[in-house]
Amino acid sequence: MPAVNPLPELTLIVAATQQMGIGRNGTLPWTGLRKEMAYFARVTKRLVGPGIGGGGGGDAAGETVQQPKQNAVVMGRKTWESIPERFRPLPGRWNVVISRSAAASGGLAAASSSSSSSSSASGNDGMVTMAGSLEESLRLLGGKPGGVVGRVFVIGGAQIYRAALEMKEARRVLLTRVRTDFECDTFFPIRLDETDAAEKGWRRSGQEEMDAWVGEEVPRGLQVEAGIEYEFEMWERVD
Repeated sequence: MPAVNPLPELTLIVAATQQMGIGRNGTLPWTGLRKEMAYFARVTKRLVGPGIGGGGGGDAAGETVQQPKQNAVVMGRKTWESIPERFRPLPGRWNVVISRSAAASGGLAAASSSSSSSSSASGNDGMVTMAGSLEESLRLLGGKPGGVVGRVFVIGGAQIYRAALEMKEARRVLLTRVRTDFECDTFFPIRLDETDAAEKGWRRSGQEEMDAWVGEEVPRGLQVEAGIEYEFEMWERVD
């Protein structure tokens, strides 16, 4: 009987208000956070692991370690459709879109022809796959041979975040905490603060821990952009 590949570890990446609001009317409640969006792109593209960026392609025993070729971003269909068509698929990452239509078809499906043609015309090198559920998408990613997939990021929306948080594979949340108030109608499923998060088995990482995992020196403290205040945090599961 063939061995079953383990599901890959999950990192949720999200921008949320103090009340954990993440959306309004199907889109982000704020605009103009170009530096924050650039951070999102760098983190979700960056390949971090054995033999990457630090020389050496083997382990201590001298064996060759397969290097991942791309990270993956997993999202629901509404999140996919909220991305302007000229920017999708998100380049340099494997885009996995969770959709009921893929479940109804009984398996995985390719991206729509319009999305594929637009990305090809713009030189976008992102790959797209549709899956019927989060677990199905992770089994696909975990089963890819040859070290194809690096890190796996869940990028929304609320239902996909909720499903991810119910899985033991969800190990961390990269949170952009928006300090400026915005009216929201969609919220991240758990409140990340020192009291509530601890009760749910989460802790805030130190700055050096975040820098080491992300792979860069993350900007410290309060950031101000387009009149909006925010700061970068990382939370890790402790169980």
